[in-house]
Amino acid sequence: MRRVIKFTTSFFYLGHSPFMPGTLGSLAGLLIYFVVKDKLPIYIFSVLFLFFLGIIFSSEAERIYKRKDAQMIVIDEACGMMLSLFLVPYNLWIALLGFVLFRVFDILKPPPAKRIEKFSGAFGIMFDDIIAAIYTNFILQIICLAFPKLVN
Repeated sequence: MRRVIKFTTSFFYLGHSPFMPGTLGSLAGLLIYFVVKDKLPIYIFSVLFLFFLGIIFSSEAERIYKRKDAQMIVIDEACGMMLSLFLVPYNLWIALLGFVLFRVFDILKPPPAKRIEKFSGAFGIMFDDIIAAIYTNFILQIICLAFPKLVN
């Protein structure tokens, strides 16, 4: 079971990379986005599936890795990246901007993400990235509404 938890929470072991594991987890979420972006039911299922896997396994992953929100746990980044682009009109540049914004918000942890990150277990692991995703999605929605020619 430990292998399953590590495999799942490190998102196919991307979290074990010595080079920017959170960014790699976010890139994996972006890749999934590109595959399912036009299939709304599958998109929604994918986001919820990643979220619930993260909730189910992240607390145990902390125990396995023996540290709070270990950098190897990147399922939260994959889920957050997909949520960042939810219902945002598709455009490659908007998707890439979403990736950059999500990484910035995930790193800076604007309120209340910083406070939520301090919670132990799955709640702290998953929800600080959900907050970063909500901020990203909100900004992307405003950009798409303010500059409709950008997405057409």
